[in-house]
Amino acid sequence: MKIVFMGTPAFSVPILEALVQSSYEVIAVVTQPDRPVGRKKILTPSPVKKAALEHNIEVLQPEKISGSQEMERIMALEPDLIVTAAFGQFLPTKLLNVPRFGSINVHASLLPKYRGGAPVHYALINGETETGVSIMYMEKKMDAGDVISQRSLPITRNDDVGTLFDRLSLLGRDLLMETIPHIIDGTIDPVKQDETQVTFSPNITREQEILDWNKEAKQIDFQVRGMRPFPGAYTFLNGERFKIWAVTPLSNQTDKEPGTIVDIQKESILVACGNGTVVQLDEVQPAGKTRMSVAAYISGLGSQLTPGEVLGKHE
Repeated sequence: MKIVFMGTPAFSVPILEALVQSSYEVIAVVTQPDRPVGRKKILTPSPVKKAALEHNIEVLQPEKISGSQEMERIMALEPDLIVTAAFGQFLPTKLLNVPRFGSINVHASLLPKYRGGAPVHYALINGETETGVSIMYMEKKMDAGDVISQRSLPITRNDDVGTLFDRLSLLGRDLLMETIPHIIDGTIDPVKQDETQVTFSPNITREQEILDWNKEAKQIDFQVRGMRPFPGAYTFLNGERFKIWAVTPLSNQTDKEPGTIVDIQKESILVACGNGTVVQLDEVQPAGKTRMSVAAYISGLGSQLTPGEVLGKHE
């Protein structure tokens, strides 16, 4: 059983590792090209490439897979199955049809909900109480193939993008390893997705990172957790970017305008939100500084902050 695996971020690594440690043979790994990372723009391999090299597996890195030499190489390898998990590129139909057992994708949502590149972010931002993993056959249309298997998990109050990625990665790993034998022996019953229930989760834009204080406190919390640890939600304070890393929605009510600092205590800053709700800031990051607790911020940089100041103004 020869498998070509395609993936890029850390989410994909446990899935690759499980395939490597199984009785199947991972004959090649396809991942995105090395990208510049950090302020010094150091060219950095993807987590999947690092894992593949540790196992001495051939790595292919097409900038665009369609019509590439790397695609010709995959076809020449004649894989029995292609497995993708957060690869980040569309695969042409010509390639999808090469493996005798087809091409499958491990997607971090309960399809047909949240097709696209940021399903974990949107599940949190929209306040979902559960999410999960779907394994589906791939087709040219994004995340639209028949679902082979699916498993859900609850989203907790403490979850953010980081914790959910970790949990969904392991869930996807386990579900994949349970599903492949049924694909091989033909004991699966793929289900067509209900197109009337489709929602999308396109990649997060810069604008979506900005907090809208007109939203209620619980929605501010959803957005903060849906942007943590990447890319991070922010507002503006005195015209400068002010990142918000953790908040707690309160039961308090206020008549202040959304974005107004209602109260400052030793370890918390209370901010007015939409519909008279109030949120407590717990962890922040002023421009040019590192993440810190609000207690640390108030005792230092934020010592001059006073109730009545308004967050979000940046004209």
